[in-house]
Amino acid sequence: MPRGSPMRTNPAMSITALIPARGGSKGIPRKNLVPLRGKPLLAHTIECALAVPLIDQVFVSTDDDEIAACAEACGARAPFRRPAACASDDAPMIAVLQHALGWIEAREGAQEAIVLLQPTSPLRRAESVGQAIRLFRETHADSVVSIVAVPHNCSPGSLLSLSADGRVIPAFPNENATLRRQEKPRFFARNGPAILVLRPEFVKSGRLYSENTHGFEMGKIESLDIDDAEDLSMVEALLTRGGTAGGEKGPLPPF
Repeated sequence: MPRGSPMRTNPAMSITALIPARGGSKGIPRKNLVPLRGKPLLAHTIECALAVPLIDQVFVSTDDDEIAACAEACGARAPFRRPAACASDDAPMIAVLQHALGWIEAREGAQEAIVLLQPTSPLRRAESVGQAIRLFRETHADSVVSIVAVPHNCSPGSLLSLSADGRVIPAFPNENATLRRQEKPRFFARNGPAILVLRPEFVKSGRLYSENTHGFEMGKIESLDIDDAEDLSMVEALLTRGGTAGGEKGPLPPF
């Protein structure tokens, strides 16, 4: 029986995790294979996906045979390769999703949802992925995207620009910069996103977000996204201090 079947809205459909992991990367060469706490970066997200009871299968979309071999060694499936048009620096994620969804549906049948998990978010928890999927079901959303609260000192009223001669200028002059932190409105940003749950027919329409996209809030440590060597060092330090990643249990240390 599929692991997620007791809560399934349609027992004939599966929930599939898709992890995009192309071979090329500029900030950190071969980023998806770079070691993090003794295992490839990609492995942390695969382990997370495999630990989510609601996910039935885990695929990795890649153009790279070495990454595919790593994915399969970690328990994911990597039976297809991305076309070159979906593997460049500027390839849109929707094209990657559409390519993978077409392959999966042709061989695995209809999907209830595709759960996109970026490998650059290794501190994302399996529990959070499960909660995002449940939110997707409860709200009948087109998609659910993970978000993180913007720090109060980065809200519009606190943002500044610089004039040519170095004077500070309010970036948003009409915003109230004198509000106390507790009075400032809350703002959010996509955190990678670390988690993006999508309805397959919505993917086919060529979009990731709509007016029926719901936000799933994650904490700032869980939201850390590895883009460069400094980010990698920060995550390594957090894990060394006693935190855990992926499907492992246990609290992450505070900043």
